[in-house]
Amino acid sequence: MKVMDIFKFKNERMKVLHLTWIAFFVSFFTWFNMAPLATTMLESSNWLTNDHIAALAIINVALTIPARIVIGMLIDRFGPRVVYSGLLVTMSIPTFMFAFGDTWTQLMISRLLLSSIGASFVIGIRMVSEWFPPKDIGFAEGLYGGWGNFGSAAGAMLLPWFALTMFGGDNGWRYAVALTGVICLIYGVIYYFAVRDTPKGKEFVVPKRSGAMEVSSWKDLIQLIIWTLPLGGALGVLAWRLEGMGFISSITLYLIYFSIAIVMVYQIYKILQVNVPILRKGVPKDDQYKFKNVAALNSTYFANFGAELAIISMLPMFFQLTFSLSAASAGMIAASFAFINLVARPLGGILSDRMGNRKNVMLVYMVGITLGMIGMGFIDSGWPLILAVALTILTSIFVQGSEGATFAIIPMIKKRITGQVAGMAGAYGNVGSTIYLTLYTFVTPQQFFFILAGGAFISFVICFFWLEEPENSFAADYYESSVDRANALDSQEIELPVKKVAVNK
Repeated sequence: MKVMDIFKFKNERMKVLHLTWIAFFVSFFTWFNMAPLATTMLESSNWLTNDHIAALAIINVALTIPARIVIGMLIDRFGPRVVYSGLLVTMSIPTFMFAFGDTWTQLMISRLLLSSIGASFVIGIRMVSEWFPPKDIGFAEGLYGGWGNFGSAAGAMLLPWFALTMFGGDNGWRYAVALTGVICLIYGVIYYFAVRDTPKGKEFVVPKRSGAMEVSSWKDLIQLIIWTLPLGGALGVLAWRLEGMGFISSITLYLIYFSIAIVMVYQIYKILQVNVPILRKGVPKDDQYKFKNVAALNSTYFANFGAELAIISMLPMFFQLTFSLSAASAGMIAASFAFINLVARPLGGILSDRMGNRKNVMLVYMVGITLGMIGMGFIDSGWPLILAVALTILTSIFVQGSEGATFAIIPMIKKRITGQVAGMAGAYGNVGSTIYLTLYTFVTPQQFFFILAGGAFISFVICFFWLEEPENSFAADYYESSVDRANALDSQEIELPVKKVAVNK
C-alpha cells in the first residue's frame, strides 16, 4: 500500500479505514472533552475546585483498563462493527449526564462511566486487521491510531471556542460537552450502517471459547495469569490517589481494594475455565503461539503510550517553569508532542511494513525512546529553548512511532484473538501512565525523564529476548491454522439453515 492509496475513497477497504479512524477520533474527542474546559467549569461554578478537577482527571481513566479487556473479548465474539457502534451510542449517555450534572456525585459517576470510551482504540485494531493484509497492516493501523488519536487535540482546540464563542454564558461549557455526546450518538448509528466486519467472501473467525484469552501451553497459562494481575494493581493505585486527595474515605478505599481482588480472582477463574480444557485436549501444533510475544508487546505499550500520556500531563508546566514562559506558550510547545501523532504513528507502521523485520524496527524505536528520554533528563534553563523543543519533538517521534510499530505486530500474534491481545496491550498503556504519573509526584521532572528512559530500556531488553518475528509477516494474507479453518466452517454451517428458512418463506 502506498501513501496515495489512502485518498482512493471509492475503494471499500479505504472507506472502512477512514470511517474507522473517524470513529476513534470521535471517541477521543468525547473522552477528552473536560480538560480544555476545566478553567471555564471552575469560573462558572462556585463550588468546584482545582482538587475536584484533578480528581475528575483521575476518574477519567479509571475504567479504561478493565474496559479494554472486556471490549477485546466482545470484539472477538460479536465483531467490531456492532461493538464500536454500541460503545459510541452507549457512551453518549454519560456524556449528557456530565454535561448537565450539577452535583459532585453526578459529575463523578458520569465521568467514571465515560472513562470506558477509552477502550474504543482496540476495536478499530481488529476491524482494520480484517480489511488489510499483513504486508500493509503497519501503515493501516498506524494511520488509524495516529489520525484517530488527534481527536483529543481537536477537542483542546475547538471545545473552548464552542463554549465561549458559539454558545457563550455560564453554561457554554455544558453545551460544548453535550455537543460531543450528540456527535458520539450520531456517528455510532452512522458507523453501524456504513461498514462491514469483513470484505465480501471472508468469514469473521471467532474463538471457540469466550471469557479469557486462549493460550497454547501450561507455561503460557501461568504467564497470562501473572500479566493479568498488574491490571488490577493499577486500579488500586488510582483508588489510592483518590483517597490521598480526600475524595474517598479509607473505608471506601478498602472496599475498592476488596472489589478489585474479587474481580481478579474471577478473571483468573475464567482464564482457567477457558484454557484448562483446551490444554488437556492438546493444542494442534499449527495453532500454537507463544504468550511471551504478547508480554513483550504489553511492555512496549507500557513504555511508549504510558510515557506519552504521562508526558502530556506534565510537559506544559515543565516548559513554563524551566524557561519562564507564559502558560499559552508552554501549552503550544507541549501540544507539539501530541500533534506529531498525525505523522509519527503512521511512520512507525510504514517502517514496520517496509524494513523487512518488524522485531528490529521495534527494537530501534525502543532504543530511540531510551536515548531521547535521557537527553530530556538533562534539559534545564541553560539550554537554548529551540534545542529543548527540537529534542522533545524528536523524542515524540520515537514514542509515537513505536506505538505504530507495536500495533503493526499485534494482529499477527494470533488472528482470531486480536481483540483480546490488543485489549491487553492497550490496557498496559494505561497501566504505564498510572504508574508513571504516580512516580512523578515523588521526583523532579528531570528524574522523571530518567525513569521513563529506564522503562523504555527494560522494554527493549524484554523484546530482545522474547519478541519473535511473526509468521507470514509480509504475506498477502494472515496465517490460518487448522482450528481457524474449522471455526470458519462452523460459522458457515450455522448461517446456512437460517438462509434456507428465509427462502422457504
